[in-house]
Amino acid sequence: MTQRIPGLQLVDHELEVPLDHDAPGGDTLTVYAREVTGPDGGGDKPYLLFLQGGPGGESPRPGVPTSPGWLGRAIEDYRVLLLDQRGTGRSAPVGDLPGMSPEQQAEHLTHFRADSIVRDAELLRAHLGVERWSLLGQSFGGFCSLTYLSRHADSLREVIFTGGIPPVATPVDEVYAATYARTIELVERFYRTFPGDRDRMRALVERCAAGEVRLLSGREVSARRVRTLGAGLGMTGGAEELHFLLERDPASPMFRAELERHLPFSGSSPIYTVLHEACYADGGTTDWSCERVLPRAYGGDESLLTAEHVFPWMLEEVDGLAPLADAAQLLARHEWPRLYDEQALRSAEVPCVAAVYYDDPYVLREHSSRPPVCCPTRGRGSPTSGCTTGCAPATCWTASSTWCAAAADAGARRGAGPAFRSRFGPVRDRALAFPHAL
Repeated sequence: MTQRIPGLQLVDHELEVPLDHDAPGGDTLTVYAREVTGPDGGGDKPYLLFLQGGPGGESPRPGVPTSPGWLGRAIEDYRVLLLDQRGTGRSAPVGDLPGMSPEQQAEHLTHFRADSIVRDAELLRAHLGVERWSLLGQSFGGFCSLTYLSRHADSLREVIFTGGIPPVATPVDEVYAATYARTIELVERFYRTFPGDRDRMRALVERCAAGEVRLLSGREVSARRVRTLGAGLGMTGGAEELHFLLERDPASPMFRAELERHLPFSGSSPIYTVLHEACYADGGTTDWSCERVLPRAYGGDESLLTAEHVFPWMLEEVDGLAPLADAAQLLARHEWPRLYDEQALRSAEVPCVAAVYYDDPYVLREHSSRPPVCCPTRGRGSPTSGCTTGCAPATCWTASSTWCAAAADAGARRGAGPAFRSRFGPVRDRALAFPHAL
């Protein structure tokens, strides 16, 4: 189906794919992608597949009102495909999976990680008759992109990562220990910027512990749940938004509405909660890593925020998640296969570039800006000093024009984000650019 909205032409694509790609004769689901071009169509421009952050996030809806901000520039060079990853949007969205036992729910949900998303994309590419296409992966979409490089590099013209490069062969406990450390750093910075908010936060925690804080739906907010605020810290405006929330009267309707908007986990995207840890698992089990590696500092200071770290109690306290609570416990004990193949990544001859968000607490610059394990030049090339994308020489490995990680130097001011030069001009914070080298 083709539709036109001001400035854009939209074409719907739907494809039946196996639920389990290793059992193609079994259950199927529908995967949806929206092709976006200028009003006259994309002609013979190459395809750019956009992979959304998440897990469990649907692709942005174009033109609502100007979403996403990079789209207008991208369609000058590409036909853009906005893929609703399986389980989201119009691609068989996952709800509470009624009629299934917890074991069946858990088995079903094992097929909604990056590896299955990539195999869906490969079927879509073949369906469209595309020999090779480009990828743009945002945050979790970058996890999918690196998985794609591991498995189907020959299908790719180039890969653009925004939001960093995921850690490869890194135990999930090590990942979360690092994300907690960055989160504490950002929380303390927030309180230095807004000193009165530490006392406001402590008072809010006390009110929640006393059962005095409810969302507009009537759901009581526990002290531990209110401490999941802060998911936006490290992003432009994130600290200010949290401050403006905390300055409101907790009994007011506006506070109750805004509180729900700022809490990072909700029933609107169950995958985001039940597969949150699994998306980091490059093999092995997760076993509620966030709960197990929670720093001791959190026990002594109720003003410290856990932000986007997931806990098993959320399955009972967040509306809409209780039907998957037992399945989530099974998934926490599931032995996940590897997502990335280091040897395949080392041998991939696909131009890649990454924009690393300096203060991102979830895909850390330390994991992204070091010469990646998958860098083909590692051990035989050397950092360049004249990188065209403007990244720090210590983080740029472009001897074969294959990899370049863009990161700000350690002295970058808060909120400035990585200085990243491109055809779009400099990237700041969560803005997107396409690299000059591509």
